[in-house]
Amino acid sequence: MERDREDSLDLGHLTEHEQEAILQVLLRDSELRRRDEGRVRSLQETEVNPVRLRTLSGSWFSEERSKRHRSAKPGADLVHSSIRRRKSKGRELPLADLFDGLGKEPPPGALCSLTPGIGGSMMSLFSSGEFGSVEVRGRLQFSLVYHTQREELLVSVCRCEDLATARKNRSDPYVKAYLLPDKSSHSKKKTKVKKNTQSPVYDQTLKYKVPVGELRGRTLNLSVWHAEALGRNIFLGEVEVLLASWDWACSQPQWHPLQPRVQLSPDDISSRGIIVFSVKFIPQGSEGGGLPLTGELHIWLREAQGLLSIKGGAVDSFVKSYILPDAGRQSGQKTRTVKHSISPAYNHTMVYDGFHTSDLREACAELTVWQRDGLKTRPLGGVRLSPGTGQSYGEDVVWMDSTKEERAVWDAMMENPHKWIDASLPIRTNILLQNN
Repeated sequence: MERDREDSLDLGHLTEHEQEAILQVLLRDSELRRRDEGRVRSLQETEVNPVRLRTLSGSWFSEERSKRHRSAKPGADLVHSSIRRRKSKGRELPLADLFDGLGKEPPPGALCSLTPGIGGSMMSLFSSGEFGSVEVRGRLQFSLVYHTQREELLVSVCRCEDLATARKNRSDPYVKAYLLPDKSSHSKKKTKVKKNTQSPVYDQTLKYKVPVGELRGRTLNLSVWHAEALGRNIFLGEVEVLLASWDWACSQPQWHPLQPRVQLSPDDISSRGIIVFSVKFIPQGSEGGGLPLTGELHIWLREAQGLLSIKGGAVDSFVKSYILPDAGRQSGQKTRTVKHSISPAYNHTMVYDGFHTSDLREACAELTVWQRDGLKTRPLGGVRLSPGTGQSYGEDVVWMDSTKEERAVWDAMMENPHKWIDASLPIRTNILLQNN
């Protein structure tokens, strides 16, 4: 039997500060263990009753735990050995080496005006201003560089060319940037205004502090505006870039045609971000000694990336999980609420027992992401992991509607018992929630 995560854990999503804090806790844990070993040695020298010694020393607990958890390496030691050494300050790691998929195909359902087939601007969900009063034309030159050591995105806005005129046959243009889905003032950055020109030169760099793990879920919006002194600024065009599909190997400035802002309705949104998780199935009796007594489904909810909330900006969120069919809804579990984050890390494992291997062909694991706003909660969307047959135990059910990507995760789990199957799936909005 393969022991999962035996040699190491992937803690690359943690910052050096977070890893250092965990290391301090583990060192304190090691010191407490050392003291407890001294206590046990003293008991062994003074206590003659073996039954009482077994109770006082806590050896009974270790014996019972070893029957259930057969990993040779304790969890604390596993985490300790997985803390990565600090990167050399003089070496900048290639972005493509830090996580798979960046600079390649965008996740399904992603929003980006540079992606064919997407008919709308993400910024249109949150924006205000005067649109449509001038015909958009011209282009914008900029470059993107990400520094892995500093976890800093540099947006170098170079120049515009052939902009439309706004008022009285003139334009006073500037460029405004947002790192969506954060549309807060923290995300908003602007260049200087250039007076009376249709081909302004800016040569300004806008900086964003953003962890590398969040880049996949972010969209950079660059819009050009005419600055109106006594009225609303006038929109001159925009470019939206899905950072998950950006070619990070290219750091030279590139020209991009400005696009009109096509209004996007909330009903048009097919995905509200990405959910990152791992699943595995442990068959009944497969660990020896008749354990586990029934099959177990493990769901490790790691994080979400680029959550697009109802109103935009950071969000308080949590994840619910259900195993369907469960008419009594007893299978419901949920993570803690992670506050004020667009890319929250949940790091929560749900364990479900009572499974036979054959049940996996009839069951569905439903994971839904929820937004908490005061005392109210609203669903953002979710995923369903199942065979996607539309039926469960011979009856038609609406929740057996897994997408191709969701079915692939479930199939891989069934075909690879004891092995964690890692997945990053779009949080789809067309899911018919069974557990409102």
